[in-house]
Amino acid sequence: MTEKLLLEVITPERVVLKEEVDEVTATGALGEFGVLPGHTPFLTILGIGPLRYRRDKETLTMAAAGGIAEVGPEKVTILAEAAELPKEIDVERAKRALERAEAGIKGLATDDAKFIEIEAALKRALTRLSVAPR
Repeated sequence: MTEKLLLEVITPERVVLKEEVDEVTATGALGEFGVLPGHTPFLTILGIGPLRYRRDKETLTMAAAGGIAEVGPEKVTILAEAAELPKEIDVERAKRALERAEAGIKGLATDDAKFIEIEAALKRALTRLSVAPR
């Protein structure tokens, strides 16, 4: 069994991260999943949420939204619609996005098409704020 995983996080704009890690935890469309070296290969849709990875004794986090994850025994490739490292997050902008989403979702029925769009914006803002440096 291999001792490390290669984690690659790629968006349409750039390679956000390419690093050897010990463990990866991500938000899938059906909930969180974790990956250790030697994992059985699978492919899954990503949801909106934090992407955590452990390097030695340090756990690091980034914000990720949408896309797919390809897991293999030695490599995890995240092809995300958007991904940001904590240092890249503009906290004030994320707070404004959260306020807009909270205001926009009020009064909408859950079967309204606009509800799904605003709910996704709300989740992205909450994720970014949860990952941003304090």
